Amino acid sequence: MYAATVAGTHYVFPDLRDLLAKASPLRSGDALAGIAAHDATERVAAQIALADVPLSAFLAEAVVPYESDEVTRLILDTHDPAAFALVAHLTVGGFRDWLLSDTTTAGTLARLAPGLTPEMAAAIAKICRIQDLVAIAAKCRVTTRFRNTLGLSGRLSARLQPNHPTDDPKGILAAIIDGLLLGAGDAVIGINPATDSPDRCAMLLRLIDDLRLRLDIPTQSCVLTHVTTTLGLIESGAPVDLVFQSIAGTEDANRHFGINLAMLREARTAALALKRGTVGDNVMYFETGQGSALSANAHHGCDQQTLEARAYGVARAFAPLLVNSVVGFIGPEYLFDGKQIIRAGLEDHFCGKLLGLPMGCDICYTNHAEADQDDMDVLLTLLTTAGVTFVMGVPGADDIMLNYQSTSFHDVLAVRELLGRRPAPEFEAWLRTMGLMTDRGLVRPDRIPDHFKPLLAAPDP
Repeated sequence: MYAATVAGTHYVFPDLRDLLAKASPLRSGDALAGIAAHDATERVAAQIALADVPLSAFLAEAVVPYESDEVTRLILDTHDPAAFALVAHLTVGGFRDWLLSDTTTAGTLARLAPGLTPEMAAAIAKICRIQDLVAIAAKCRVTTRFRNTLGLSGRLSARLQPNHPTDDPKGILAAIIDGLLLGAGDAVIGINPATDSPDRCAMLLRLIDDLRLRLDIPTQSCVLTHVTTTLGLIESGAPVDLVFQSIAGTEDANRHFGINLAMLREARTAALALKRGTVGDNVMYFETGQGSALSANAHHGCDQQTLEARAYGVARAFAPLLVNSVVGFIGPEYLFDGKQIIRAGLEDHFCGKLLGLPMGCDICYTNHAEADQDDMDVLLTLLTTAGVTFVMGVPGADDIMLNYQSTSFHDVLAVRELLGRRPAPEFEAWLRTMGLMTDRGLVRPDRIPDHFKPLLAAPDP
């Protein structure tokens, strides 16, 4: 039991699950679930009580029962006590102060990451201001590799997302070329297929791979289909670089995605056996989003931010190349407006980086949310300052297949220039070779490179 007194009222929270939910900054999903604080005063009381909780309490009290949830078992069974020893004596509030101190460096945080549980990271986020979330995440450095190196200091990568409502190869190829000319695609060239047809997915994989080989692009490809479809594609000999899957923070929610941990292990083993990486072997790409467990009625009374952090506990077990919080995609039922989306995006990035993950963010909103592109500009600028690994590059920031708003190729160029960020080093060298980058490091395609001209003249991809 946890308690705090605020303004003469004594508040009692029966367990960590309730305390974490009540301490969470206001968002529509928790209110929908009936677990949010009743008012701002109760929320402050919960945050005060949470700050006094020892970090060790999260090892003794599970928010989702150990016996019935394989995600909880994964989190606790893989916890590293030796790494945790560095902060084991601290409370949640004391840990926040320690994270903000000058003596806590990127190297220290990297060594600590295996000793932190997702619930610890979620708890810290709940008592942090936005400034804290940015400052602490900016200290974290997580580097991954496949055909290029992602996450290095001073770098910002972009997923090139050329989705098309009918998977038309010519439309997709046009979008890919547009993105490459504007410096996007170093994180991954990733297509959300309009259907989960194995034949269609194989066609899209061959389309990207043929273009990659033709232009000698140091990047990786992915068709974001279900993991079981990807396993079939691997067996059939399709050119699979990365295995994609949406994941969540409870076993029940993952079951709604049609997956379990054993399935993810099988897929990673199959992808590693292909040995398609040239500079590394991080072969997994995960996407997450606050509210996914609640939308499946698989949240076990937990708040959506804590469950989002638990999804990162799943991701961490598979050494992914990329993890992407699709922060505003699920809709206003879970993140109502721009303010909630901005806060959630920074929380997600903070928790993922603290747990040792290569965090990216699809800075986005649906058209029925109380948000607009100004909100996305704010979040993009804050996340870049916080050291986000990658963001989305979508033609015109408008995904015409998924029907939502994200960030454009030009948005990526703008924050790279504004905040002094560059693409992945191998991709940057390719841009220079193609004549797409100036001596000042700016992507300025003043002409179509000769290597691209046959593509533009071709009648069909």
